[in-house]
Amino acid sequence: MTESVDMRDTIIPKSDQLNADDLIAGPRTVAITKVSRKETAEQPIAVSFEGDDGKPYFPCKSMRRVMVTVWGPEAMTYVGRAMTLYRDPSVTWGGMEVGGIRISHMSHMDGPVVLALTATKKARKPYRVLPLQVARPVADEAPPTVDRIKDGADTLAARFADVVTAQQYYQVLDDEKVATQMRWLKANRETLFATVEAARVAAAERMQDAPADDDAPVYDLENAK
Repeated sequence: MTESVDMRDTIIPKSDQLNADDLIAGPRTVAITKVSRKETAEQPIAVSFEGDDGKPYFPCKSMRRVMVTVWGPEAMTYVGRAMTLYRDPSVTWGGMEVGGIRISHMSHMDGPVVLALTATKKARKPYRVLPLQVARPVADEAPPTVDRIKDGADTLAARFADVVTAQQYYQVLDDEKVATQMRWLKANRETLFATVEAARVAAAERMQDAPADDDAPVYDLENAK
């Protein structure tokens, strides 16, 4: 059996910044951690991101224009946002196609954005950026609300649902906690009380040896202990 060998880590260029060749294997979505300014005219902005291994992304002028158009000029607001970077093999330098890094998707967008970016000294071409859908971390999700009163009412209704004989029926009714719970539900949670009461009535109808209606004991919610 031939062993699978992933060669992507063997073609990573040695550099102090993210290169287009780093994206030969495919696009990469990055979460920005820092934006800093460098004292160089050609690459004045360094965008650090999670897992960059000390190799920040230096956007070219066209991509800086994209970022400013979509996110605004204040780079401090970029921290925590995300974008997808990909290798565009048609990017030229010195008259040769050497490839370059481009942005395809960005978070914090209401919809697609189309810009007219410089393609050559004499021409501009439309450039399209799409919204990036970023999954919200599980930790940010509100925990589900637990309704313990409803849980208790459901348990009580289930007890009545299990009743088959008169003996079982009155065993439930003789439980002082049941009477207390029923009175509280009737006074405070009418909807839940109606559900439990319906289960009680159904249980009464299922009693195999239940007495006739006129002779049946009356379950007094008001005076039950």
